[in-house]
Amino acid sequence: MLWQALTLQLGYNATLVAIGAMLLGIAAGVSGSFLFLRRRALVSDAISHATLPGVGLAFILMVALGGEGRNLAGLLAGSAISAAVGLLCVQWLTRNTRLAEDSAIGAVLSVFFGFGIVLLTVIQTMQAGRQAGLDSLLLGATAGMLRSDAILIAAGGALTLVLTLILRRPMIMVAFDEDYAAARGLNVRQVDLATMALVLAVTVVGLKIVGLILIVALLIIPPVTARFWTDRTARLWLLSGVIGGLSAYTGAAISASAPQLPTGPIIVLTSFALFVLSLAFAPGRGVLAAVLRHAAFQRRVHMRQGLLALAQGQPIYERYTIRLLRRAGLARADGVATEAGRARAAKALLDENRWDILRAMPDHEAAAALYDGMRPIETVVTKDQLTEIDARLPAPREVTA
Repeated sequence: MLWQALTLQLGYNATLVAIGAMLLGIAAGVSGSFLFLRRRALVSDAISHATLPGVGLAFILMVALGGEGRNLAGLLAGSAISAAVGLLCVQWLTRNTRLAEDSAIGAVLSVFFGFGIVLLTVIQTMQAGRQAGLDSLLLGATAGMLRSDAILIAAGGALTLVLTLILRRPMIMVAFDEDYAAARGLNVRQVDLATMALVLAVTVVGLKIVGLILIVALLIIPPVTARFWTDRTARLWLLSGVIGGLSAYTGAAISASAPQLPTGPIIVLTSFALFVLSLAFAPGRGVLAAVLRHAAFQRRVHMRQGLLALAQGQPIYERYTIRLLRRAGLARADGVATEAGRARAAKALLDENRWDILRAMPDHEAAAALYDGMRPIETVVTKDQLTEIDARLPAPREVTA
């Protein structure tokens, strides 16, 4: 069943939902990456929670006008207006009061969400409008989604993605260096507003699939996951879009293969699973890579200390050090240096003496600052400088076998 869902063999509606979710995930990942780079992840939380009053007011207005209260296009329009008002409130409070941005976000988020819950409670007492299931917009629900709803979500996700790709260059520049962007003539405030508008669009489009509470995860988890795999801004948004699209597509397929599973939470859990895998196994920043780097660093330290001990005729008591030297063919089981070990030990002691001289030379403070006990001095100084250092070396010492 899962394989059929992943290969789009569960019917037309399930295929539309999967494709729409994938487009939404890509758009959320790409637009969310710019929030992540600007360190404004909480803004997405405020935007998402501010959509709820718009949903309630749009429902009430459509019913009052004699229409269908659960018309998705109308609900999305209402949520967009409400989220825009919430975003403007956050910006006004930040600019015109002493509140920090996180405090303004907390105030707007709680007030708008509380107002929205009150409206949903009022709507449940209404006798018209088919209000049953309206609260599914909190966590998302694709069960019973109409073809027109799926097409609307897919089109909205695709349009948002296209707009994000068009505006990516100024958004990257502002995210990377706000002052530099302003010096190049970019209006930083307008670029920020454009970023927030794209996030708002993703939030509104994703209400039906992920819900206003969980859409924050789809905006933030993909860029955080992508950060484990790259240090370059230009690649971050691309990887974030791929991770977001893969999470949404896989989550929607898993939900379609088991109808009792809610789509939104499954998408978020899938995204979190990719985050955990990246946290553990990413080659540059993952936990496993960090553990391996630390183990390699420890081996280098033990080898260096062991070679210096051999060069100075000191006994080696650490069994791990002896084991490393034996494995490299530099010492015997009793800790006595081999022929190769004596040569390496002499070179290690020579380098240590060279570093001592370099650190005492006032003209080479920058190079001396690179000393870490293991860096070859030849990688820091020129040949002429090394010749000058060697001229100051004391008489060579014999290596004790």
